[in-house]
Amino acid sequence: MVKNKSMFAGALLAAVILSGARVYGQDKPEAGDAHKIVRAADLKWTPIIKGCDLAAVSGDPSADGAAFVIRVRCADGAKIPAHWHPTDENVTVQKGTFLVGMGDTFDEKKMTAMNVGNFVAMPKEMRHFALCKGETIVQVHGVGPFKVNWVNPSEVVAPDGPAKAKS
Repeated sequence: MVKNKSMFAGALLAAVILSGARVYGQDKPEAGDAHKIVRAADLKWTPIIKGCDLAAVSGDPSADGAAFVIRVRCADGAKIPAHWHPTDENVTVQKGTFLVGMGDTFDEKKMTAMNVGNFVAMPKEMRHFALCKGETIVQVHGVGPFKVNWVNPSEVVAPDGPAKAKS
């Protein structure tokens, strides 16, 4: 009986080791799976509202169900009016100070300052707004389609050219 238990334990241990080797092995990735390096200097910025530009980093933000990463670069004092998205939005501050508030109306008293490295996750359809102190860059990631629905479109100021930014 002891011999059978020892054999069973040994067989079980061997199975665990072999399955672990398969899971953590160095199998060659499938064709097309390759890493991607994106240099900040190579980003293509497009004006979106007065004082703010957008650049796609990875993926297609307009594709339904596809992961994406974008960056938004804003000049000092740029205001982003109240808006919402049909999908979750995840924002990380990369440069500057990004003040964010929740609600249907831009209200500086309701804003929380986020510094470099800070992160905020907003669920789909949550109304929010922002203000930038200093040149600010935020990185947004999520699953598309990434769309901006303005709460009050008359508050949106069209861009008059690329934001004045160094990076």
